[in-house]
Amino acid sequence: MSIIQSLQHAAVEAVKALYGQAPEVSQIQLQKTRSEFEGQWTLVTFPLLKISRKNPEVTAQELGAYLMEHSPLVSGIQVVKGFLNLSIAPSAWVEDFNEIRADETFGHKQASEDAPFVMVEYSSPNTNKPLHLGHVRNNLLGYSIALILEASGNKVFKTNIVNDRGIHICKSMLAWQRWGNGATPESTGKKGDHLIGDFYVLFDKHFKEEVSALMSEGKTKEEAEVASPLMAEARAMLRKWEEGDEEIRSLWRKMNSWVYEGFDETYHRMGVSFDKVYYESETYLLGKGEVLRGLSEGKFVQDPDGSVWADFTDEGLDRKILLRSDGTSVYITQDIGTAKMRFDEYPIDKMVYVVGNEQEYHFKVLSLLLDRLGYAFGKGLVHFSYGMVELPEGKMKSREGTVVDADDLMDEMIATARSIAEEQGKAKDMTPEEASEVARRVGLGSLKYFILKVDPRKNMTFNPKESIDFNGNTGSFIQYTYARIRSVLRKATESGITLPSSFAPESLELSTKEQELIAKVAEYADAVEEAARSYSPAVIANYVYDLVKEYNQFYHDFSILREERTKLRDFRLALSEVVARTIASGFALLGIEMPERM
Repeated sequence: MSIIQSLQHAAVEAVKALYGQAPEVSQIQLQKTRSEFEGQWTLVTFPLLKISRKNPEVTAQELGAYLMEHSPLVSGIQVVKGFLNLSIAPSAWVEDFNEIRADETFGHKQASEDAPFVMVEYSSPNTNKPLHLGHVRNNLLGYSIALILEASGNKVFKTNIVNDRGIHICKSMLAWQRWGNGATPESTGKKGDHLIGDFYVLFDKHFKEEVSALMSEGKTKEEAEVASPLMAEARAMLRKWEEGDEEIRSLWRKMNSWVYEGFDETYHRMGVSFDKVYYESETYLLGKGEVLRGLSEGKFVQDPDGSVWADFTDEGLDRKILLRSDGTSVYITQDIGTAKMRFDEYPIDKMVYVVGNEQEYHFKVLSLLLDRLGYAFGKGLVHFSYGMVELPEGKMKSREGTVVDADDLMDEMIATARSIAEEQGKAKDMTPEEASEVARRVGLGSLKYFILKVDPRKNMTFNPKESIDFNGNTGSFIQYTYARIRSVLRKATESGITLPSSFAPESLELSTKEQELIAKVAEYADAVEEAARSYSPAVIANYVYDLVKEYNQFYHDFSILREERTKLRDFRLALSEVVARTIASGFALLGIEMPERM
């Protein structure tokens, strides 16, 4: 039991003994004592006044006196109005540390048999272009959220839905037919997803030329887009695809297979994975069937042109198209089918969609649609809505080819890490293979940390130059601290130092900084819980940064290997080891690998 948990229980006992009524543990509010006062933890008495029936200061005085007499945890008190500042006995810090150190997975909970089953969907790429910076934020958030939910005691299942059909995919296919000259990844030396993305950009180029020509003949932009022969051909291709035309399907399978190989390579480099991948081509018909069922039951309406709509005006929303006039599906049709398939296949307690905030309306409507179709899980869907990510130069546009590809970004980050290491002489004692691996871990770690440290609900600007800095709130700064601790521990091992399995509380006199560092490590469990509750990897990222700052102050102020008192030297080594373990554990929840050397 941690110090704060022990204090809460002691306070409950004190209130019960003094006032004859035991409060809920939630009423025992403890917070860190402000630096200008004595003590480490402060008990707020205001939630307890209904039980004590006394003013805040008297309540604090009485509780403090009781704890001083009955709790070995408390070595001193200070009352400041309605706040009871508690000084923790030195022996309690050592006992707390021994417990944390003995628990290799401290801060993480194992899922019980009846733990909630949470499915997390992220990535959701289209097969008409490679993954870009926006996908990077999505994948990193989704993967990290899944790991955090698992660490907080949930059964977690990671999924991806690939948008592998539709008008956008037909645009790339048509451009390849027209201007591809049989190009393949092998013949061009390009990753498959990059190759197909080039044809998507090429389609848009020719489409804009057609629209411009039609506008010069007097048509409005809207009229020109409708009249475009190229767009009409793409729509015809989509209809043929939905009719099962084998020639179109064969081309579609071939081009998508190139994209999947490219995606898999990118996912592997990024360090994210899925337990199951769904494909829109396998779920859209199920969704279409559900829409037609809803239409036959009077839950949806059909317009004279044959299109099918859901009317949510009574709910304060709009009408939502579910099937186009030509009978083809839209994205939300597929989402209906995918949701039904998932809930049929798995005992899902909570479904979390990690999708950008521009889709908030879409998921609000999806929830209402599933509810209207009679599915109890409809209203329980969670849309984890995150903000957009931009570059210092501004927004990216896939059609115009101005996106930053995930692969190019990762290459740049690794190259920058390698360059900085060489400039600072950090790689001089490493083999080329070691230097390459460290550059990979530092480059990708800097990328992931820079993105994940930001509140996910906020828009952000990713600046590659700022993300790799060995000072400040960066992944590389934290990785460097970790590597430094590992270096100290290696030197201790090389010197023949063997650490005891635990430390006798009475044998050590800890400094305030050492106590604060133990308290900071103990907060890790709360950080994991809060990150899971709020679906925010930023909670973990910023906790780890604060821990590293605490450790670096300790490292600067106190000797470790040169400490002459053996027991204190060993304790500081063990404390360093636990700090390193906690840093690595926190970063693992962010999908970041730690270098042993830097």
